[in-house]
Amino acid sequence: MDFNNILKEIQDEIQKYFTRGKLPDYIPMLAQADENDFAMSLITLDGEEFNIGCSDKKFSIQSISKVYTFTLALEHYSKQLYTRVGHEPSGDPFNSLVQLEYESGIPRNPFINAGAIVTTDCLSSIYGENAFNEILNFIRKVSNDTTIANDEEIFTSELGHGFRNFALINLMKSYSNIKNPVDDVIQTYFKQCSIMMNTKQLAKSMLFLANHGKDPFSKSTIINVSKAKRINSLMLTCGHYDASGDFAYRVGLPGKSGVGGGIVAVVPKKMGICVYSPKLNKHGNSLIGTKALELFTTKTGLSIF
Repeated sequence: MDFNNILKEIQDEIQKYFTRGKLPDYIPMLAQADENDFAMSLITLDGEEFNIGCSDKKFSIQSISKVYTFTLALEHYSKQLYTRVGHEPSGDPFNSLVQLEYESGIPRNPFINAGAIVTTDCLSSIYGENAFNEILNFIRKVSNDTTIANDEEIFTSELGHGFRNFALINLMKSYSNIKNPVDDVIQTYFKQCSIMMNTKQLAKSMLFLANHGKDPFSKSTIINVSKAKRINSLMLTCGHYDASGDFAYRVGLPGKSGVGGGIVAVVPKKMGICVYSPKLNKHGNSLIGTKALELFTTKTGLSIF
C-alpha cells in the first residue's frame, strides 16, 4: 500500500476544513497554537515510517497522557482498579460534574478527566512524590526517546485556569475516592497533560498497544495481552468523550484525543498513528484530525470493522 501517496491525498482533501473548529481558549497557552498546523505520522510494527506536515513540531499531549497513566495503573492494580474507576462510556462531556456526583464519586472511565485524576492518584499511592517522573519515564520508554519532557509554561497555565478539574478532584475527595493530598495529585495530573511530543513520537508510543502489549523492536513485554485488549477496547469506546461512538462509526479504530489537537490511533497488528491539528470540534476533539483518520481508514480499509 502506498502510504506516502495516501497521506498526500488526505492532506489535500482536508484543506477545506481549516475554516472550521476553534482553538481551546480555557487554557490560554493552547489558544496560541497555529490554527493552520497539520501533521500525520504512521509507524508500522516492522519500523516503516510515513509522515506528512509538521510532524517534527511538538505540542502538549493533554488527554493522550491518560492512555499511559491507565496502562501503568492497570499494570499495578489489575481488576482492583475498577473499584475506583469504571470502564463504561460516559456519554457526557470530558469534564462533567453531574454524572460524577450522581455516581458517588466513581468516574465512569479512565479517559474522562475525573477518571484520569483517579488513576493519577492511584499512581501517587505507589510512587509518592516521584509519580510524575515515573509517568514521564514510562512515556519515554514506550516512545524509545529520552528527550521527551513537559512544558512548564503550559503546566502553569493549566494550574492557574483548571478550576473545573479542581472541582472534580475535590468532589471525589469528598467521596473518599482520592487518597493523596489534592494539590499533589492535581499538579501531577496537569504536568502529565503538559508533556510535549510530536506525531512521530506519539505514533511510536502506541506500537505496544498495536502489538498485544509487546514493544515490537525490543520484544520486551510492556503489558500482558489481556490488559492490552482492555486498553484498546476502552480507547475505542471512551477515547473521544461523548463523541466516542461517532469516532468508532466514522474511523473504526481504537484512539485517544487530547485538547492540544493530537489524536493517537492503533491498527492492531499493523501500526500506530498520530494526527495533529489544533482546532477542535464541539466535543473537544481535533476536527481535522478526526476527518483525516476517517479518510485514512476509508482509503486503506484498515478499520477494525
